[in-house]
Amino acid sequence: MTAGSVAPPRGWALATQGLALVACIAIAGIAAHRFPSSSPRLNAIVAVGYLLYAGTLAANLLQPLRLPHLTAYMLVGIVGGPDLLRLMDVRTLETLEPISSLAISLIALAGGLELEFGELRRSIASLFWTNFFNTTVVTVVAGGAFFYLANYLPFTHAMSPLALGSVALIWGVLASSRSPSATLAVLAQTRARGTLSRWTLQFVMSSDIVVVVTMTLVLAIARPHLVEGSEFSWTRLTVMAHEILGSVSLGVTLGLVLAVYLRLGGKQFLLLLLILGFVATDLLTYVQFDTLLAFLVAGATVRNFCRDSEAFRETVVKTSGVVFVVFFGVAGAHLDIPLLRKVWGVALAFFVVRAIASIIAMRLANRVAHEPPSIKRWSWAPLVSQAGLTLALAASLTREFPALGQSLRSLVIATVAMNEIIGPILFKFALDRSGETREKFPSRSDESEAPA
Repeated sequence: MTAGSVAPPRGWALATQGLALVACIAIAGIAAHRFPSSSPRLNAIVAVGYLLYAGTLAANLLQPLRLPHLTAYMLVGIVGGPDLLRLMDVRTLETLEPISSLAISLIALAGGLELEFGELRRSIASLFWTNFFNTTVVTVVAGGAFFYLANYLPFTHAMSPLALGSVALIWGVLASSRSPSATLAVLAQTRARGTLSRWTLQFVMSSDIVVVVTMTLVLAIARPHLVEGSEFSWTRLTVMAHEILGSVSLGVTLGLVLAVYLRLGGKQFLLLLLILGFVATDLLTYVQFDTLLAFLVAGATVRNFCRDSEAFRETVVKTSGVVFVVFFGVAGAHLDIPLLRKVWGVALAFFVVRAIASIIAMRLANRVAHEPPSIKRWSWAPLVSQAGLTLALAASLTREFPALGQSLRSLVIATVAMNEIIGPILFKFALDRSGETREKFPSRSDESEAPA
């Protein structure tokens, strides 16, 4: 279900779909208030129907503007969320969590199916320098901005300079994280192929591992300064190494099983994806391994060790298109609008600082790695987006530092909201300008020749 192959609506079709979208939102709003249900499952079914129908209509309406579809999905989710129509309350969003888990699995699997070991070997120097400058420059600049703007953050007023510096360092690492889900959603929509899209996929996927490792190390260093009686512990680093190695090992095993299934002529791809998305995800969660990393490795294993992976890849992409609608709709519904109103000024400042730091980091990396012109010009654009990984790290801070984590998490949510909405738009614009998108848009001559 990649809408990139569908021409955008025109004329009466555009007006009809606009009216249908308004009617859908109005009916959903009236039904939510006049006929409330106490069943979370029934509410979840209604919410999924609303997100699929309204999200698809909104995406079609925004397509002539060449905006990413996920922007439409998020806007529909915001409208139907707890702060506006209240079609999806907190309990309903919790009921929809399995769909989010399925989406993360498909996102990682689709990303892995795009990775070729030969290309990765040729790009190893580029990936090293990009991750190095992205981690160091963004962490230092964003962390410095946090330290400088601490007077505007009430929860930091009672901190010692050393404790404040530790929190600033944590914030800097959070700022260096990117969004695989937004990246893959834009690539799936545009069917982009080229230097920039290939480089973006490789970097965003590899940077997730770097960020997780860096955050674990930073938390081990910062904990003694934020929690009384705590000391630096190597145990945390050992657990992290176990999680990464275990995730990679299970990912390779899963990928080899899939490769054997495909070579034996297996065709039940949709059933296979559902089993992978729900059963395998629960198993990985139970053993405390990283789902994103495991499915990424599984997809890469299938791509590089199975010649019959193309049909499977197409099924994953089509299935992901449907799941993306619900996944990003739920992400939009999670947006805390009252919180954003309170901290929008500070959040906007952090958004701008992070974007500038990303541009500086990419300028340095491109100069050292001698990247081609398209990457030198547009490599900063895919790095603005943030989503699931950043929010997951912020949630872990709440468990790690109960006295501090909730306030920091709220600020993260407000900042991520801006990155999540604006980032995909910039990435798609960069793909369009670099000539890598393959969407079909009618020309003026086509319109003049179209029958009345």
